[in-house]
Amino acid sequence: MNPFNFIFDTMYSIGYDIGSSSIKAALVETRTGKSVDVVSKPDVEMEMIALKNGWAEQDPADWWKHICDATKTLIEKNNITASDISGIGISYQMHGLVVVDKEGIPLRNSIIWCDSRAVEIGQDAFDELGNDKCASQLLNSPANFTASKLKWVKENESKVYDKIDKFMLPGDYIAYRLSNKICSTISGLSEGIFWDFKKNTIADWLLEYYQINPSMVPETVDTFSVQGKVSAQGAAESGLAEGTPILYRAGDQPNNALSLNVFNPGEVAATGGTSGVVYAITENLSVKESSRVNNFAHVNYSPSNPRIGKLLCINGSGIQYRWLLNNLDVTSYDEMNQLAASVPIGSDGVTILPFGNGAERMLNNKTLGTQLSNINLNNHTKAHLCRAALEGIAFSFVYGMEIMKSDGIAPKVIRAGNDNLFRSDIFSNTIATLIGQEIEIYNTTGAIGAARACELHTGNFEAFGKQIMENDYVMGFKPIKEKEPYQNAYNDWKKALEILLESK
Repeated sequence: MNPFNFIFDTMYSIGYDIGSSSIKAALVETRTGKSVDVVSKPDVEMEMIALKNGWAEQDPADWWKHICDATKTLIEKNNITASDISGIGISYQMHGLVVVDKEGIPLRNSIIWCDSRAVEIGQDAFDELGNDKCASQLLNSPANFTASKLKWVKENESKVYDKIDKFMLPGDYIAYRLSNKICSTISGLSEGIFWDFKKNTIADWLLEYYQINPSMVPETVDTFSVQGKVSAQGAAESGLAEGTPILYRAGDQPNNALSLNVFNPGEVAATGGTSGVVYAITENLSVKESSRVNNFAHVNYSPSNPRIGKLLCINGSGIQYRWLLNNLDVTSYDEMNQLAASVPIGSDGVTILPFGNGAERMLNNKTLGTQLSNINLNNHTKAHLCRAALEGIAFSFVYGMEIMKSDGIAPKVIRAGNDNLFRSDIFSNTIATLIGQEIEIYNTTGAIGAARACELHTGNFEAFGKQIMENDYVMGFKPIKEKEPYQNAYNDWKKALEILLESK
């Protein structure tokens, strides 16, 4: 008998990504980080409740139902047992508000990230508390974030507010349903604008200003730690094994950065979905551009090792390209990319400013709408529109990176997910060339990242990064040496943008 002929049972981690349209759950091999399966629930997009213009709510019970359905599907589909799952990671839509009573029962629907009812409350707080104080201690304006939403409940739903025992973020609520323990993280509380970075504690002065009882603040736990364990009830409802530890949670944008192995100053994560995101890590608490860029504690933040995620959002991004897909005589993004490739850099003068998805924070909250200009009806075709759209979206990312640089960000590494925009050679080459930095493309998801993050409570970030490189790396786009045509096209686009901004 060979004494070294050991048989190792395969163990798995499960990661959840709580979006506003669906719940994704990923199963990965704990040892290798290899993705085994990803499921999405429900089969159709989740309902978003809009009782008034600008409002957006969801029932937290729906998230829990789909978490349970997705978990049972993964276990059954992959022929494993609940005891094969060694840890749970949670990613969630940021800035949402869940309020519960002493029994842990939600008192109303969750007010989610895209709800704008608290904008005025946050702006009044920013003006009255002082821009400098908010910028230096909160690193943000209170704006339309979770704290301001809670203040809205206090002002407008006093009977609900009087029954509140605790507030939570969406990921906190799912962790609570799994474990029967209410807690949050510094990263999570910072995204709600509850954290004072100067004092490294809860921003009690903001709570006092909003007249929020400090007892409503959840207990704080480390991002990478045993945050709780699946309770008997959580196990019965979800299909997980009682005692399975919750080892990680984070908001979706910090989690996307984690999924791309972005943890350290100079590292940048980019996303090109319906909206675009540039998320850069810094150790500097300076917030020169706090009116245009949000700043949150990253997943590996600590007072002794400050890691701040600077988040710049571009609302008019992938939605612009999707609008063209829906309104041109084309059948797919691949066809659009082929058409765009038939047109030279600069789209023969056609310019598209892709800001047709509402107010743009990076443009000081101005609403510009999408602008198409310099179209010659004799010479230009839908191919020019496809190229101009890709270039216009890419130029908006470059413009955003210029804002980030003015706030002290010097990118050394840029990593992006393998989504529709970054799969386009034109789009990625344009950005890489203009910012002078290679863009690395990885085929991963937030749910997979959350599952892998379960192992980071051990502190082995090197092994985590190795798993991402071995399992997910797709390709890199390096800057093109002949930069001048790209620069000229960007200068023309930027000039058109600046003229429009001056007119608003």
